[in-house]
Amino acid sequence: MRETPRTLFEKIWDAHTVATDDDGSALLYIDRHYLQDGSPRKFTLLEDRGLQVRRPDLTFAVHDHYAPTLGGRLSDVSDAAARQVLTDLSRHARENGIEIFELGDRRQGIIHVVGPELGISLPGTTIIASDSHTPTHGGLGAFAIGAGAGECAGVLATQCCWVARPKTMRVSVDGRLPPGTSAKDLALAVLGRIGAGGASGHAVEFAGPAIAALGVSGRLTLCNMIVESGARTGLIAPDDTIYTYLEGRPYAPASAAFDRAVAGWRRLPTDPGAVFDREISLDAATLGPMISWGTSPDQVVPVGGRVPDPAAAASAEQAAAWRAALGYMGLAPGDALEGLKVDRVFIGSCTNARLEDLREAAAVVRGRTAKTRAWVVPGSTAVRAAAEAEGLHTVFKDAGIEWRQSSCSMCVAQNGDKVEPGERCISTTNRNFVGRQGAGARTHLASPALAAAAAVTGVITDVRRLMEGASR
Repeated sequence: MRETPRTLFEKIWDAHTVATDDDGSALLYIDRHYLQDGSPRKFTLLEDRGLQVRRPDLTFAVHDHYAPTLGGRLSDVSDAAARQVLTDLSRHARENGIEIFELGDRRQGIIHVVGPELGISLPGTTIIASDSHTPTHGGLGAFAIGAGAGECAGVLATQCCWVARPKTMRVSVDGRLPPGTSAKDLALAVLGRIGAGGASGHAVEFAGPAIAALGVSGRLTLCNMIVESGARTGLIAPDDTIYTYLEGRPYAPASAAFDRAVAGWRRLPTDPGAVFDREISLDAATLGPMISWGTSPDQVVPVGGRVPDPAAAASAEQAAAWRAALGYMGLAPGDALEGLKVDRVFIGSCTNARLEDLREAAAVVRGRTAKTRAWVVPGSTAVRAAAEAEGLHTVFKDAGIEWRQSSCSMCVAQNGDKVEPGERCISTTNRNFVGRQGAGARTHLASPALAAAAAVTGVITDVRRLMEGASR
């Protein structure tokens, strides 16, 4: 009997289902569980019930949110409460036999950068963490979701988790991205198209020629950002680009085991004829550099565009949200974003702090001088080392841009790195919420290239204006 065509998501879901409920939810076996600083409640819940970590070998911990960007050691954490959080995670990890990538470890970094680069995250796996941007790992072809502390405590104890079955959605992208346009721009364009709740409750698969042409970093960026549409997760089918990337990674299968793994991974892509609950399509060739103007990641325009008028909003609710965003951001309907003065630039986060992102920014910065305060915070200690081996740190430092240690840093401002009240920041992060980067901070989301262009001009600038004259 011929099998019904299945999507990538359905294949992973079916392979990991332990039990199902009448409402369609499933008890899923979890292949990888990531713990970040700020996780002590999970261990307290276990201790209160006299439970132990079931699979410490499938559980990995990391210092990232509270990690300092200056010094990079525990003693460099000035805030006593933050230092205690980091100390507690290390203690819990050691007491439970969990591997931890802590400050001072060459494997330390943002978990959504570290997991892929170490080969811990693999195609076809299920991944969970108490962090909303866990779907990042879907760029490798995994089903990765964020969950609450209680759910993650359950995973620690059982290695399983009840998950409501999401609907499916495919975003097909034809053509190729033009010069000066990256996966971040595509992600922002998708958010602008479908809205902040446009994919709520869906597992979103990105497909099409433009997606296949992306490198690993770009794929991870897309799956990272789709969370801002309300999606449960994002996925991209694995292919030779992914297999080449994973081969030889420290935690990936090796030798014959890797060949067997690839043979299985090749069966993961969505079958021809598989049906999605929703489909949308875009033409990458029509896109250009994008930038956010408001306080939600879907409030975006092309960099040469103008701030919209709430009078043109699709609903009274949207109009009210736009008016509130304009007031907070200090903008008015019809304002041009290009040429707007910038107080701060931040290049970093689990969205855009991989080696490819830093190369993209350095290509714009090289031979120029920063006109505003700017930081580059690599996504991992390994990314930092690789960038320094290529001399990228020299490019940034010669331009007067600060080169810092690996951390989540200014993305969420939990480690003391923040944007000051009223400052306008061009940021490669994933969220521009009110106060996200600091009380009163005004955040514009952009690609590494566009952020770099703002750093060396002091204003929001279409990076394509700098590309012809950029030093190579």
